Amino acid sequence: MYMYRSKAVLSSLRNAYSKISSGSSYLSRGALPSNSLAIHSQFPWQVRSFSSNPESMLQLLLENAWSKKVEEGLKKPDTPLTHESAIYLVRKLEKHHPEKAYSFLDWVIRESVLTPSSPLYSTMLRILVQQRSMKRFWTTLTDMKQGGFFMDEETYKTVYSLLNKDDNSKADAAALAHFYERMLKENAVSDVAGSVAGSVSKVDWTCEVERELQEMKLPLSDNFVIRVLKELREHPLKALAFFHWVGGGGGASSGYRYSTVTYNAALRVLARPSSVAEFWGVVDEMKTAGHEVDLDTYIKVSRQFQKSRMMVEAVKLYEFMMDGPFKPSVQDCSLLLRSLSAGPSPDLDLVFRVSKKYESTGESLSKAVYDGIHRSLTSVGRFKEAEEIIEAMRGAGYEPDNITYSQLVFGLCKAKRLEEARGVVDRMEGQGCVPDIKTWTILIQGHCKNDEVDKAFACFANMLERGVDIDSDLLDVLVGGFLSQNRIDGACRFLMEMVRNANVKPWQTTYKDLIDKLLGIKKGDEALDVLQMMKKQNYPAYAEPFDGYLAKSGTLEDAKKFLDVVTSKDSPSFAAYFHLVEAFYREGRLADAKNLVFICPHHFRTHPKITALFGAAA
Repeated sequence: MYMYRSKAVLSSLRNAYSKISSGSSYLSRGALPSNSLAIHSQFPWQVRSFSSNPESMLQLLLENAWSKKVEEGLKKPDTPLTHESAIYLVRKLEKHHPEKAYSFLDWVIRESVLTPSSPLYSTMLRILVQQRSMKRFWTTLTDMKQGGFFMDEETYKTVYSLLNKDDNSKADAAALAHFYERMLKENAVSDVAGSVAGSVSKVDWTCEVERELQEMKLPLSDNFVIRVLKELREHPLKALAFFHWVGGGGGASSGYRYSTVTYNAALRVLARPSSVAEFWGVVDEMKTAGHEVDLDTYIKVSRQFQKSRMMVEAVKLYEFMMDGPFKPSVQDCSLLLRSLSAGPSPDLDLVFRVSKKYESTGESLSKAVYDGIHRSLTSVGRFKEAEEIIEAMRGAGYEPDNITYSQLVFGLCKAKRLEEARGVVDRMEGQGCVPDIKTWTILIQGHCKNDEVDKAFACFANMLERGVDIDSDLLDVLVGGFLSQNRIDGACRFLMEMVRNANVKPWQTTYKDLIDKLLGIKKGDEALDVLQMMKKQNYPAYAEPFDGYLAKSGTLEDAKKFLDVVTSKDSPSFAAYFHLVEAFYREGRLADAKNLVFICPHHFRTHPKITALFGAAA
């Protein structure tokens, strides 16, 4: 009964917000903009046949330890391995079964009939770094280089960042930086690709350009084509022209043909507002050629669409992938719904298209998907429908939690229904859900944004009475509330009290905002106290705004106090001294600037920058 009601509620909501008639297809070719570079055949998406069954392969890997038996199972003729299925399986395994993901990839690269590719190697490197399996990492990186594959910039930055964040892996991060730098110098293919991309980007694509490229006798390969496409990513239409040239006359003499890898590389470059019609044209083209969009490409392209707020395209792509063999995960669905709800006015039609497509695969809606729908409804003030979603969620066996209630509180605050928002928090405990710090923060922030700072502090007091401690996020919200009403002294007193008595560490930006405001009302002593507190909590000294302030409004004694705070006797900072001296000099306070030089450590006085500022006599 409950399940039937859940489906009925969702169905009625979808119908209410549907903007597309049941007889039309939003994936029909006619729905896409026409363009001379796009392929104008009909999309064959509704009658897709698949050459492999990735789900049976995934089940084999999940249910068995890696063994020769598993390897034999992966070689069965009814489940031929493709680049797309390899990427799909790794993506499904890497989070919860990283060892199996590594074993599978290692087998793919070393023993399977599948030709290795840079994306496969890059995926393996990322997994190994996340596992901190550095011996395997360096072995794989060496094998990759010896096989003629090279680490792309995106993979390098991701892997380097992961290593550099860990104090125990900084030596590996430094070694990787040297390896990558040396690889770039030694990579002749990269140099040629960069040269080709540089030339193509500077001119319009013409027959003359094609003739010149033909005469260059380029070393056409997947690696080379991918490299040129990446170099041309800021010029997507020229990248497409090069891609079509390579697949046509340009590659004919060398026998080069597109592969799944190059098609997917082209899609990543074309996923931009200026080339979206061409993006779908290449999707059509590769489908006709029997290739699939791999899951890695889907994830990256979907992020690009969402970042550019191309939400219609992001939803189309999700629907397209869900109709294929390499379906996005429930987490991908949840992230897309979250992104849809993040705009000022979420498009509910798109929200329900995503949930409908997810359900059409036979999956029941998860808690995260229900929350995604609920988030969009509350964001646009559709509270009655939002309550119906909560009831449907309960019917499916999920109780609302702090995430669900926080979304409702946020929506009510956005709609300026603050009393109702407070009522939600008051009722939560009675419904079996104790408000956490995030829910309180959303409630208090909603009051601050509506210029109800005093009521926000009343909510804060209520929170403390219930035994919930303040954290850095909430402190930032409350300080910001004070500052929004120009109650700068109050903000300063409150922050200092919280640091001293509540043992909370403000964010660096919280300190900076407060210092800027204090200096703006000529409260230099108070700003210096905040700076000193900031430094005690091991943040870098925020010295920049003090230089100009002291040069215009401060005394020489104020400047000395400032230098005492930002420098130490053991390791005085030349930059701190010089920037302050320079500010006084620029302000025309030459005598005070020279006095500051004379209180500098002796070796600072003869520094080239000081002598250049004053001349040799200084």
